Amino acid sequence: MKKILIVLSVFAMTISCGKLEDLNKNIKDPVVVPGETLFTGAQRRVFNQMVSSNVNLNNFRLFVQYWTETTYTDESNYDLTTRTTPDGLWDLFYINALKNFKESAKVIDATPLPAGGDPVAKKNKLAIIEVMEVYCFDVLIETFGNIPYSEALDINKPLPKYDDGLTVFKDLLVRLDAAIANMDSGSGSFGTADNMYEGDVALWIKFANSLKLRMGLLLADKDDATAKAAVEAAAPNVFSSNDDNAKLVYLGAAPNTNPIYIDLVASARHDFVPANTLIDTMNSLNDPRRPFYFTQVDTSTQAGVVKLAYVGGINGASNDFLAYSHVANLIQTPTFPGTLFDYAEVEFLLAEAVERGYTVGGTAAQHYNNAITASIEDWGGTALMAANYLTNPKVAYTTAAGTWKQKIGIQSWLGYYNRGFEAWTQFRKLDYPLLVAPPDALSPFPMRYTYPIEEQTLNGDNWKAASTAIGGDAVDTKLFWDKY
Repeated sequence: MKKILIVLSVFAMTISCGKLEDLNKNIKDPVVVPGETLFTGAQRRVFNQMVSSNVNLNNFRLFVQYWTETTYTDESNYDLTTRTTPDGLWDLFYINALKNFKESAKVIDATPLPAGGDPVAKKNKLAIIEVMEVYCFDVLIETFGNIPYSEALDINKPLPKYDDGLTVFKDLLVRLDAAIANMDSGSGSFGTADNMYEGDVALWIKFANSLKLRMGLLLADKDDATAKAAVEAAAPNVFSSNDDNAKLVYLGAAPNTNPIYIDLVASARHDFVPANTLIDTMNSLNDPRRPFYFTQVDTSTQAGVVKLAYVGGINGASNDFLAYSHVANLIQTPTFPGTLFDYAEVEFLLAEAVERGYTVGGTAAQHYNNAITASIEDWGGTALMAANYLTNPKVAYTTAAGTWKQKIGIQSWLGYYNRGFEAWTQFRKLDYPLLVAPPDALSPFPMRYTYPIEEQTLNGDNWKAASTAIGGDAVDTKLFWDKY
């Protein structure tokens, strides 16, 4: 009897231990995640960051005075510390994007091809990931200046050093060239796991060259020879129509809706109105994109009379949401596409390249006209609308006021609406339009994000060295490419 009890006790202990071990197992998360899935997630994170209007992540629409705030006006007045906005962008790119892109490449490279698998398609995938990594590092450099790069994402280097921005930038151009050379449009890549181009390698080649064009021109005032070589090499292979635009079409249900829908509609908040800086400029030019950008508001002071107009909120002030135009309903729909890069931007860049004396074909006026037309058509306007707009002496390239920087700067600012980061970079490069800081601004106009507070506290020595190298960790410190 005693033996039976002992056996039963041992059996019970075995079962109990087995059950306890089972309780410690994670049965919900996959043990191995496919590299393609990691790519999809990282790609979506990048789009969400660039599209978002969440003030914890993306204040660029406010910097370039596309929008201004209503009740809480901190960000419109250049407060980057209350909500630690730089930390949010930094973490998203390093942790949620670059880390996953790196792991995606590692998994895809290590995964054996199935029987009959296409080695060229695998090579294309790795090159596409490389292009996205270059894009992410480029955004970080344009935002902060010197950044962790050579030691970034290294688990053995928890406190990475910061590398010189110009050195990193030139290395990114080398990496971009290698990625372009490694892509073969005769084979596929990610297929439907790629939410931007559905694996179309020919379009990825155009995107990579368009990115090279933009990065090259960013160096024009710092290193003209490198800029010229990059721009002229890229120009023949860039976007050639709106069909090439780098967009992500969001879905109609959470959690895959457009972030603006989440911020403006699902949240039931009324935090933003279009800024008077933008609307007043577009009104003065009778810009045909206004109904695609904004709603109208009744400005009549007489009972029973309706007088609709586009009216922007006062930049930096506390604005009554109901008294001003709103962001157009189209932009607030859950399925409205997010845009990372478009043909209009490429044509504005080509116009700039011509003016800088680079050999890219065409005239500055032709590219300028193409850019404006592409923008109007992409927003839902017609070629006739664009043609009529371009006859306005204030718009036409030959008669519009100012230097080429002013002409291209103002019209690209109008064309990049809803793409605040690109508009911010273009403004810093060309110094147009002339944007006046609000009366209650807490700092000069932001020329960069300050480094994250978590870097100051956790990686202090490297943060201090980087801050000294760039001329001070201040919002008005101009970066290496923005010296004029």
